[in-house]
Amino acid sequence: MSDDEEITYVKKQKTIHYGSLEDQERVRLSSLAFTEGDAEPKVVGGNINVSNEYFDLEDAISKDKQALLEEFERKKKARHVQVSTDDDEVKKNLRKLGQPICLYGEGPAERRNRLRELLSRVGEDVVAKKPEEEREKRQQIKDQDTTWYHEGPPSLLDARLYMAEYSLLRSHIRLEKLREEASIPESTLTARLQDLHKYTTSLSIYCSQIGDTRPISYCRFSPDSRFIATSSWSGLCKLWSVPDCSLVQTFRGHNCNVCSITFNPHAGTAENICDLVSCASDGSVKLWSMDSKKEEPVADLEGHAPFRVSRADFHPSGRFLGTCCFDNSWRLWDLEQGEEVLHQEGHCKPVYCMSFQCDGSIVATGGLDAFGRVWDLRTGRCIMFMEGHLKSIYSIDFSPNGYQMATGSEDNTCRIWDVRKRSCLYTIPAHMSLVSGLRYQPEGHFIVTSSYDNTIKIWANKTWQMLKTLSGHDNKIMGVDISPDSKYIASSSYDRTFKLWAPEYTS
Repeated sequence: MSDDEEITYVKKQKTIHYGSLEDQERVRLSSLAFTEGDAEPKVVGGNINVSNEYFDLEDAISKDKQALLEEFERKKKARHVQVSTDDDEVKKNLRKLGQPICLYGEGPAERRNRLRELLSRVGEDVVAKKPEEEREKRQQIKDQDTTWYHEGPPSLLDARLYMAEYSLLRSHIRLEKLREEASIPESTLTARLQDLHKYTTSLSIYCSQIGDTRPISYCRFSPDSRFIATSSWSGLCKLWSVPDCSLVQTFRGHNCNVCSITFNPHAGTAENICDLVSCASDGSVKLWSMDSKKEEPVADLEGHAPFRVSRADFHPSGRFLGTCCFDNSWRLWDLEQGEEVLHQEGHCKPVYCMSFQCDGSIVATGGLDAFGRVWDLRTGRCIMFMEGHLKSIYSIDFSPNGYQMATGSEDNTCRIWDVRKRSCLYTIPAHMSLVSGLRYQPEGHFIVTSSYDNTIKIWANKTWQMLKTLSGHDNKIMGVDISPDSKYIASSSYDRTFKLWAPEYTS
């Protein structure tokens, strides 16, 4: 191009857009998306994110303003909070609020300011409320440890008077007997110990009998040592002769696992109301008679269902019956009146076992809460609290001397207690598994314990040395007893058998 040629400039026309470019683009894309005959729009191209959410600037500003106002009010309130100038008092208040009493590099003035800031947030009355809350908690703990006493019927007073008179006579006889034993020459005592050692070392299985098709849960000798009663998980209770273990009578009435069966101390006499009592896991308690030709119970004691009744035991007089219930209580029944005269709480878990003292004045209970209690039947008070076992107590028995007792526990130990000292005398590491049962020999010379480790052990009184281990059951042993004449030891087992143990020279 030469310099002489004229250059023509084209002026670009101005384009004016009306409305938003975004709206025009949306209309253009919509027109392209819709075609003739199409039911749905087709997106040709482009990704446009459209949102209907809007940020409300005024609300955000109002929230920030509200927070600032609250902070100003709090600081204003903090200036009016009264804080003690005593640094010890400030530390005590910080401790009540659950705050550290001192921070690194903090002085008394900073500590007071920190307490003032805390009180402005939680309120000044919190410090005053803390002691009241602690006092209420202490009172609640005290109430839990307090023994509750139920109001009994009018017949309870008559029962207490009867047991007081009965126990006074029995205690007088027992003390006279203890005085006579204290005057026995040492040579005679030594001879007795030798006989005891000979007796225990010669013990072996005398008789073994299959008692039922289900495990045998309990066994007890009759007061005259002529019979032995067994209870089974099949719901049947049976009476066997001693020593040949022949079936004498079958008691039918329970529909579930029978937990225990016990003889009346006056069984076989005309003056007693019943001869035996049994209890089951459905809460049923049934009274039986050996003279009755029928297999049905003489009477039922109702009031425990649906809670399990683990043990039932007769008062030495034979007139009263104690039952251990899984509603955390034990009951006392007057069999002559046919009514419940006492409903006693005190354990925080089910009561599993109980034993009456030979005088009939006190009774001991053991629970699954690992604690034992001794109750005075004449006044109704708890006179001793037995604490020491680590797990549930499954067996308990009073010594014939009237002031000692033994407890067997799930912690595999047997503890000896003294009611006079209200303390534990000795702890026997008895078995390798839980102690399911224990019994004092009628004269108190030794203790027999049974366990889930399939063994029975005999322990000497006073020295608590093991005298003999009896092995023969194929499964865990659920109960043990000693005949009143001390000739036999009976054991019931999960292997569905019960066995009689006797010295080899026994005829």
